[in-house]
Amino acid sequence: MHAITIPEPGGPEALVWAEVPDPEPGEGEVLVEVVASAVNRADVMQRKGFYDPPPGASPYPGLECSGRIAAIGPGVSGWAVGDEVCALLAGGGYAEKVVVPAGQLLPVPEGIELKQAAALPEVVCTVWSNVFMIAHLRPGETLLVHGGSSGIGTMAIQLAKAVGAKVAVTAGTKEKLERCAELGADVLINYREQDFVAEIKQATGGAGADVILDNMGAKYLDRNVQALAVSGRLAIIGLQGGVKAELNIGALLGKRAAISATSLRARPLSEKAAIVAAVREHVWPLIAGGHVRPVVDRELAMPEAAEGHRVVEESGHVGKVLLVTP
Repeated sequence: MHAITIPEPGGPEALVWAEVPDPEPGEGEVLVEVVASAVNRADVMQRKGFYDPPPGASPYPGLECSGRIAAIGPGVSGWAVGDEVCALLAGGGYAEKVVVPAGQLLPVPEGIELKQAAALPEVVCTVWSNVFMIAHLRPGETLLVHGGSSGIGTMAIQLAKAVGAKVAVTAGTKEKLERCAELGADVLINYREQDFVAEIKQATGGAGADVILDNMGAKYLDRNVQALAVSGRLAIIGLQGGVKAELNIGALLGKRAAISATSLRARPLSEKAAIVAAVREHVWPLIAGGHVRPVVDRELAMPEAAEGHRVVEESGHVGKVLLVTP
């Protein structure tokens, strides 16, 4: 088969479409013939040499895919060769075939094309696990999403609205904010021109956000705490703004607030399977009902993965960039 390899870390040109050995499913695994994968910022970090796959995972980038089951390993039940699926991966999505633990498989949701289903697993599992399973967003509460036009952001908007929450977003252009509004965002904040702390306070009558989904990390830590409501929950899922910051614990105590920080890729298989099961139970019906949909900015041929990385690094997209196998 062919896969996108990274012979040496570097810029987008470091991604090389090459012939590699076919993977074989082991105990509890299935082999998926990949139709499409999607570009995530974690893939960019891996390409640069900053985010190695977990031990035992595929060395190729790609944290999600869609395709058809080609073979089933020992100990797998409930799936059959030919089933159309999408999957959460620890790596290997940028390839013609990938081995997937059976607990990380999802059926393609009703009403979604097989290709477009590749845009779902990573963002849905990230948003559902952080915003709902950890931060427990409830109907009537306010969610602030940083990077509202990203793949994560576009999914967070839709899921929060589907459960009856109010949604505020930050983005860097008027056009991106307009796209967020089309998806249901109630409060639109241009982070280049406005102070999100002041804007979220004004939008909530001084209360602040009940939950904040943050992809920036250190750069926003202090201001995120300021923007939280009493008993608010800050969920950190990215480090685009750095890894070290000073925290005013007094301010956190004064608000009886909580901070969580998670990554999905390196979690144990049992935890990922539990998240996938929760997504299938709670989110798949919302997609089938037309309340939530994948947002795809563009499709590229998988050998053109370098161009996909350039688009994501330049933040010139809304939603997901798909890579489709030849």
